Amino acid sequence: MATPSGKAAIPNPQASKRALPRDASSEVPSKRKNSNPTSTLPRPSEPFVEGSIVRIAMENFLTYDICEVSPGPHLNMIIGANGTGKSSIVCAICLGLAGKPAFMGRADKVGFFVKRGCSKGLVEIELFRTSGNLIITREIDVIKNQSFWFINKKPVTQKIVEEQVAALNIQVGNLCQFLPQDKVGEFAKLSKIELLEATEKSIGPPEMHRYHCELKNFREKEKQLETSCKEKTEYLEKMIQRNERYKQDVERFYERKRHLDLIEMLEAKRPWVEYENVRQEYEGVKLVRDRVKEEVRKLKEGQIPMTRRIEEIERQRRTLEVRIKEKATDIKEASQKCKQRQDCIERKDRHIKELQQALTVKQNEEHDRQKRISNTRKMIEDLQNELRTAENCENLQPQIDAITNDLRRVQEEKALCEGEIIDKQREKDMLEKQKRSVSDHIIRFDNLMNQKEDKLRQRYRDTYDAVLWLRNNRDRFKQRVCEPIMLTINMKDNKNAKYVENHISSNDLRAFVFESQEDMEIFLREVRDNKKLRVNAVIAPKISYADKAPSRSLNELKQYGFFSYLRELFDAPDPVMSYLCCQYHIHEVPVGTERTRERIERVIQETRLKQIYTAEEKYVLKTSFYSNKVISSNTSLKVAQFLTVTVDLEQRRHLEEQLKEINRKLEAVESGLVTLRDMNRHLELKDNELRLKKKEFLERKTRKRQLEQKISSKLGSIRLMEQDTCNLEEEERKASTKIKEINVQKAKLVTELTGLVKICTSLHIQKVDLILQNTTVISEKNKLEADYMASSSQLRVTEQQFVELDDNRLRLLQKCKELMKRARQVCNLSADQAVPQEFQTQVPTIPNGHNSSPPMAFQDLPNTLDEIDALLTEERSRASCFTGLNPTVVEEYTKREVEIQQLTEELKGKKVELDEYRENISQVKERWLNPLKELVEKINEKFSHFFSSMQCAGEVDLHTENEEDYDKYGIRIRVKFRSSTQLHELTPHHQSGGERSVSTMLYLMALQELNRCPFRVVDEINQGMDPINERRVFEMVVNTACKENTSQYFFITPKLLQNLPYSEKMTVLFVYNGPHMLEPNRWNLKAFQRRRRRITFTHPSQ
Repeated sequence: MATPSGKAAIPNPQASKRALPRDASSEVPSKRKNSNPTSTLPRPSEPFVEGSIVRIAMENFLTYDICEVSPGPHLNMIIGANGTGKSSIVCAICLGLAGKPAFMGRADKVGFFVKRGCSKGLVEIELFRTSGNLIITREIDVIKNQSFWFINKKPVTQKIVEEQVAALNIQVGNLCQFLPQDKVGEFAKLSKIELLEATEKSIGPPEMHRYHCELKNFREKEKQLETSCKEKTEYLEKMIQRNERYKQDVERFYERKRHLDLIEMLEAKRPWVEYENVRQEYEGVKLVRDRVKEEVRKLKEGQIPMTRRIEEIERQRRTLEVRIKEKATDIKEASQKCKQRQDCIERKDRHIKELQQALTVKQNEEHDRQKRISNTRKMIEDLQNELRTAENCENLQPQIDAITNDLRRVQEEKALCEGEIIDKQREKDMLEKQKRSVSDHIIRFDNLMNQKEDKLRQRYRDTYDAVLWLRNNRDRFKQRVCEPIMLTINMKDNKNAKYVENHISSNDLRAFVFESQEDMEIFLREVRDNKKLRVNAVIAPKISYADKAPSRSLNELKQYGFFSYLRELFDAPDPVMSYLCCQYHIHEVPVGTERTRERIERVIQETRLKQIYTAEEKYVLKTSFYSNKVISSNTSLKVAQFLTVTVDLEQRRHLEEQLKEINRKLEAVESGLVTLRDMNRHLELKDNELRLKKKEFLERKTRKRQLEQKISSKLGSIRLMEQDTCNLEEEERKASTKIKEINVQKAKLVTELTGLVKICTSLHIQKVDLILQNTTVISEKNKLEADYMASSSQLRVTEQQFVELDDNRLRLLQKCKELMKRARQVCNLSADQAVPQEFQTQVPTIPNGHNSSPPMAFQDLPNTLDEIDALLTEERSRASCFTGLNPTVVEEYTKREVEIQQLTEELKGKKVELDEYRENISQVKERWLNPLKELVEKINEKFSHFFSSMQCAGEVDLHTENEEDYDKYGIRIRVKFRSSTQLHELTPHHQSGGERSVSTMLYLMALQELNRCPFRVVDEINQGMDPINERRVFEMVVNTACKENTSQYFFITPKLLQNLPYSEKMTVLFVYNGPHMLEPNRWNLKAFQRRRRRITFTHPSQ
């Protein structure tokens, strides 16, 4: 089993970083397994308190691989050096009993408590119970940051574990019961209220804290009820007073309301009167409309016989039209047959014409053939004459060969010339590429220079303007003029710019450097006097100082950390470098490192330098004229601003020369290209001339052969044309026979056409007879329709009159409905509710209970519109006399009356509820406060006893500012460690750390004998105590925790004083850790005891 990294585990009698295997020869009691620790002091077997810890097992937990601890039932002293794992056992108790990781003050996630490098960890706590021990197991998954819970090896939820732990009165989150190392200081920071709550939970009866919470809730509710009753009482009084002020206005309002009610009734009756007038008009219109409707009916009955006769004539007309259509169909069929015969005759005529045309075409083709044969014979004769007359073909081959050789030579010269052109072009492209590259480099240098110039322009605009003037007027100066020093200096390393800028003044950094006094006067006259620019100018020494050697070699100074002189850190033109060496002695000022700063005293005493630079400081050394002592002053270096941009001017000049050389080469290459292109054009012209000559000789050589081929071709054409002959007489005979046959067919078709024409004529005569009969029928129909139209016109007039009367009736009906609807709305009658014969309204009742004048009947009001309007005008005038009345006042008055009644009832109920709460508070307070006072008195008795035994004073009391504020009750601890002082409350600021630790420990000890919790844990509380207090506190802890019937106690400490008292009931658990830990499989307690006895017998004096 692997041990922790860098540590080796040594098993010991109490605790181990590794599990100890069971050994048959071991004398460890059988109930303990693996590395169950045994007490260093013998103690009898004593019973555990309900809920005490019997066993703690850890696996891959913080510093432990596997460890099992078996504490005793009373005081358990866990001792070990820092880092060995004492607090790991405390963390295991907290987390194993469902405590929150954040309570330990180490980490907020449970996964951080698993040993580094492991994916899972385990904590197992065995608690004593009379009904059977309770084993709680917590498995921790680092990856998921989750925990899996088991009780007696069965999986459960965390809530069940918390319930089981709470049932045993274990509170790992209560500082009075569980005080881890990182929370010791927080105990003194507990407020009095928090301390009371923790004490109640720790040692009070289970119902004490519950009563306290109930009291706080009851008191909070009592305060709310008292506030509510007070507010409601004040509000009720205000409303009653306000209603008394507005009572007279309300009575005047109701007087006006009576007039308004009469107006409302008049306005309600007016629609009924309007409705009755319109209804009577409607009845009159309805009678006239019914009379006209009867006339319409009679006119329609008179039109029925004419309608029937018209329909009969219409049937005859349709029958005649059908017969006419049938005759027209027969005529159409006969006409189509005639047309077919006529088309056949026309086709026969076209066929005859086509035969005649075909014969004519053949005659023309034969004539053309004879003509072509004659023309071809004549062409053959001409070609033969040309062939005979042409001179014999001379031998042209030598001339052709000579031209071919000349052509080959010209082409070779042309290819060579084109190759040279390609080479020149490639050379030109390469030079242009080099030119672009060099130009880009120059641009980059210019950009860097521009950065320096931008800084100069932003800081010293006049100097920048003077630089521009100098660049445009350099021809006016006889000798060299350098631009400002900050532009001409180029740092070799930007990091060293701060040394140069701190050494050279800003006035000189922006100064122009001249070699001639005359040139400087010209420059200053133009720039200062004429342009009014503020610039600086200096003159370089006539004898150059640029190369002057330093007085001491740099090798001598390297032992002090110096790496260079100022002059070697940058490049500059010779006049600038000479001026700086002469004026600022840059060749004599060394630059050092941090190593120089560390040895600065030695450097000052041994080197006797006047100025020194270290990594971040400048030292100026002076020798006193009186005492000859060296006086030094140092200043911190400022950050460089101007010289951080480096431009290598030498490299830029080299690039400019390289660019000029490239341009010169480009011009030479371009000139060579022009010459080669001219030569190539000349060779191309010569090549074309030779090709034309060669073509001419070749054409002359091939002319005879072409003539012979043409003659042969023409002779072949004549033979083909002579073979293609035609017999014209036979063709004429065949055409004549076909024409005769077609004429016979044509005569037969003409006879059939004549018969069809006669049939068509007979059908046309029958059709005309039918059309005349149809015309007679239509004439009779038109006469009847005219009579019908006259009757219909009268009917339409009567119907129009009926429609108008009906529309008027509907309009009046609709108006009646609208007036009825409006009248019903005014009288608040529903649509299906019958109109009452008598309608009256009730006059409102004033809230004081007195009625106004008796009600007025609806039917007693006037029955004409004029009378109603007159009465309305009168009542409105009376109502308008009541001015300045606000309806909202009456509404608010009525609403307040209702609200006053409701508030009175509500206030009565609140007072009853308040009395009930006060009775409850009185009962709960008696059950809570008396036991609490007794408990605090017992704590005070123990606490005072402990302090008096230490020749100090301390007391605990129940503190409150107001007896009724139960949420402000608290436990106040007051202590006095010196006889000359008074009792002071325990706070995080008044007492020292040791005094707070003593007070905390003694308070916890005072709780120990009264405690009903099964165990208490205190981790390293003795760290801030002085030896005297630590010894006294330890004695009290031993005496208190080892009494009968006390709960289990865990006291963790990294060290103990010598000669402390111990008890038989104590259990001391040692935690060892180191590089020589004994392997677990070699642990044998019996063998260790035998070896110890042998050593004792062998060396009795030791």
